[in-house]
Amino acid sequence: MAKRKRLTAFGMVGDAEATPAPVPPVARIAAEAAAQAALEDLAAELRQARDSGRMVLDLPLASVEATHLQRDRMHMDPDDMASLKASIRDRDQQMPIEVVALAEGRYGLVSGARRLAALTALFRETGETRFATVKALLRPFDAAPEAYLAMVEENEIRADLSFYERGRLAHEAARIGVFDSPAAAVRMLFQHAPAPKRSKILSFVALHEALGDVLRFPEAIPEKLGLALVKAMEADPDMAGRVKARLKSAAPGSASAERTILEAALRPEADARPVTETKDLRETFGAGVVMKARLGRVVLTGQGVTEDFLRDLAEWLGERD
Repeated sequence: MAKRKRLTAFGMVGDAEATPAPVPPVARIAAEAAAQAALEDLAAELRQARDSGRMVLDLPLASVEATHLQRDRMHMDPDDMASLKASIRDRDQQMPIEVVALAEGRYGLVSGARRLAALTALFRETGETRFATVKALLRPFDAAPEAYLAMVEENEIRADLSFYERGRLAHEAARIGVFDSPAAAVRMLFQHAPAPKRSKILSFVALHEALGDVLRFPEAIPEKLGLALVKAMEADPDMAGRVKARLKSAAPGSASAERTILEAALRPEADARPVTETKDLRETFGAGVVMKARLGRVVLTGQGVTEDFLRDLAEWLGERD
């Protein structure tokens, strides 16, 4: 019986059971080169997507350094954190954090501190592997100024920052090289604030530089007190050292206790020393008023301590804040 004939790949008639004709070397080389080029293009596209922040990465929690950039908020609200943890527990992480690549497989957090903290807490509490990684977008380091700006703008709207928190953020952003100087950081981060407000923020930069390493409750320092401290330290270069010594020695356990020490530092040295004697203040407050005072305690006695007197005193104290 005659063998069936078929058309070969090259349009030739041949035996159906014959071995296919070999691909010419030139065609094979061209095909391999095209495949390699396609793989290289795909790899380049993936690298570009990864490096430009268009690809979501799954990173181990331990590989992300949360303190790479300084946060503007010094404390996280417990209620907000509880709500965020509940959301991630029920629906997993919905929005990636943003990171920059560091050395040896490490990453620095740019934005998403609350999400990273919530995942870390959930993994610590549950041990579930789904909380052991964090979804992240990789950003180039030169995107850090924009990330800082976005963080500030969000918190300026969502929760008012104290002047100290603003000043501290500007100082730390300049310290790690995101901005050339604290002044440049203030101009960029608070570009929509009026000039007087930016000037006050710069004053709190100076306060952070002078006392930041010993203050325990700096975010609670009122604007008026902080500005007065900076002005006094500019006039007296030795004042910062004295205040730091007092804060270290006292180790205040509350914001009000720390504020008392800072307020005392603004008074003359004679007034800052404990007062043990009784001082008659008739000429100041009127007849019948005697004050016994020492640091941290004042006792007013006498017939002149009336309801009207106490009301006037309360109004005067209120005006000092």
